[in-house]
Amino acid sequence: MEKQTTDFITRREALKRGVVGAAGIALTGPLTRPVRAAPLNPTAKSVIQIWMWGGPSHLDTFDPKPDAGDDYCGPYKKPIPTNADGIRIGEMLPLLAQQADKYSIIRSMTHGNNSHETASYIVQTGREPGRLVYPSVGAVVSLFKGYDHGYKGLVPPYIVLTQPQGRFSEAGFLGPRYKPFATGGDPNRTPFAVEGIVAKGISDQRQRSRRQLLHNLDSLGKAMPGNQQFEKFDQCEENAYGMMFGDARKLFDMSEENDEIRDRYGRNTFGQSCLIARRLVENGVPYVTINYKGWDTHKQHFEAMRRKLPEMDAGMATLLQDLADHGLLDSTIVWWSGEFGRGPKIQWDSPWNGGRSHYGKCFSAVVAGGGFKGGHVVGASDEKGAEVADRPVYPADLNGSIYTLLGIDPDGPMPNPRGLDVKVMPKSDKGAGRLKELM
Repeated sequence: MEKQTTDFITRREALKRGVVGAAGIALTGPLTRPVRAAPLNPTAKSVIQIWMWGGPSHLDTFDPKPDAGDDYCGPYKKPIPTNADGIRIGEMLPLLAQQADKYSIIRSMTHGNNSHETASYIVQTGREPGRLVYPSVGAVVSLFKGYDHGYKGLVPPYIVLTQPQGRFSEAGFLGPRYKPFATGGDPNRTPFAVEGIVAKGISDQRQRSRRQLLHNLDSLGKAMPGNQQFEKFDQCEENAYGMMFGDARKLFDMSEENDEIRDRYGRNTFGQSCLIARRLVENGVPYVTINYKGWDTHKQHFEAMRRKLPEMDAGMATLLQDLADHGLLDSTIVWWSGEFGRGPKIQWDSPWNGGRSHYGKCFSAVVAGGGFKGGHVVGASDEKGAEVADRPVYPADLNGSIYTLLGIDPDGPMPNPRGLDVKVMPKSDKGAGRLKELM
């Protein structure tokens, strides 16, 4: 008769195994093998993406059409000269006009899609929707320039100020490890309550008391000294409290900036987000997105522009000058764009009452720093801003150019969970390709 055996474990052993298993799941590394950035002699170390959530009007900002008539210009018929020869921009951007030597304008962006979700995906990934959900530029930079490649910053390598973009999965097939850390809060308030760093309604002393209570209750960890999984948990805890009370918290402490510079940026969420972005790249964060909402102006467009354009002008112009003053502009790409532009022809009738629609056929983007030349214009739209008239630029062209300046080979392999042979950013089969005239 076969001998019967019984395997059993104690409750304590079961608990140990369960917690260690959970630790293994919680602390799993990247789903893809680390990859090397190609030796492309990078000029840029960081990117600040000013994401114009909803889509800004190119006619009212960087591609004015004063001769197109009231149905296209509305009240903005007097574009202003800049400090770059031959370049004029919208009259509501006088401060940016004095910084034009630092940035270049792409007036021929195009993809033809008028849906927020799809257009956002196309612009931020450079891909058309298909069987794979590709990662955004920020996630790709996090992959090639983040923790897998020696990044030891105080905060995650991909930060969004302040709210998630929410149009698509930024990490795509790379998975949650490469998602952005959205700060929440409002940098124009004191204190700037960054979610996960400052807990709303809970004092620092109470947070420290909670930590001590956890340590007092941690009998299992004390029973297993030297266990590698628990050591990882301890390191995670140390990192978390370092963010809450250490130098990471100081990164978001706006009291360290003087009132004069804060006033120049503008005492509003966007202006102060620009200042925080400068502080983050100054401390080595590879990718920062400012999710700048309020540009989906279907109704009463010009009423909104009277509020938004001066705010944008002050924040963005000061950011460019401040980066230059801190010696950071040469190593920091600033990328201004929305998912598309807005309809060149104004919708005066009710219920729009002077609104502009979605428009992906022709729109503008702005790039500065990190190896991009300033004081140039790439491409052109027609006399009404409705069609690309010269040098169409597709999102893949722009994204591939950004990768190149960061030292990420756009033609190199992109790791993915299916083992497919895909590139980081293949060249577009349309248009003239990457922005060599600006690099």
